Amino acid sequence: MPPVSVKICGISQPKDVAAAAAAGAAYLGFVFFAKSPRNIAIDAARDLAVDVPPGLAKVALVVNADDAFLDDLAANVPLDMLQLHGSETPQRVAAIKARYGLPVMKAVGVADAGDLDAIDAYARVADQLLIDAKPPKGADLPGGNGLAFDWRLMAGRRFTVPWMLAGGLRPDNVAEALRLTGAQQVDVSSGVESAPGVKDTGLITSFIENAKGTAQ
Repeated sequence: MPPVSVKICGISQPKDVAAAAAAGAAYLGFVFFAKSPRNIAIDAARDLAVDVPPGLAKVALVVNADDAFLDDLAANVPLDMLQLHGSETPQRVAAIKARYGLPVMKAVGVADAGDLDAIDAYARVADQLLIDAKPPKGADLPGGNGLAFDWRLMAGRRFTVPWMLAGGLRPDNVAEALRLTGAQQVDVSSGVESAPGVKDTGLITSFIENAKGTAQ
């Protein structure tokens, strides 16, 4: 069984980059969304991104971003992937992919089985999918709320593109989530923080160790 790939999202400090790299993360996520406690300015993200070790993919999370913002982002931050975490349509996903020439990951929120129907339409246009817990009605954040969904909904499911499990994952439950879903990739943000937006080196290390331990 191939090793599980881990994405640490909401990176904002050099120590976060170092901890994720040392523990064996595959992806780093930078959040560009003003309402998020993990929001980072383009200049700050550029300074962090240029020091990311080779082989560690740099992912920009955006929410319903317009072309002007994406142009600025792509021109200034060396990125490997764009993560679309808003209400972008499949057509918008395809347009962004064509405009920037970067792989695109589309987040899809899930609360019950009916939400799975939207996944196939995005799988036709995105390079990867991020299956996240649907935020509560009226929530300010589309993700990073520390909520999980019923992981059994994903058991045995296969898509035409790689997918990543997100939502409510922590060091103490990631192994169970992987067992129930069969996911090969996981994304964590609030689950490795000591306070909103403040990453904890020990939790990052434990999370990655516990995720990768399931592949033995």
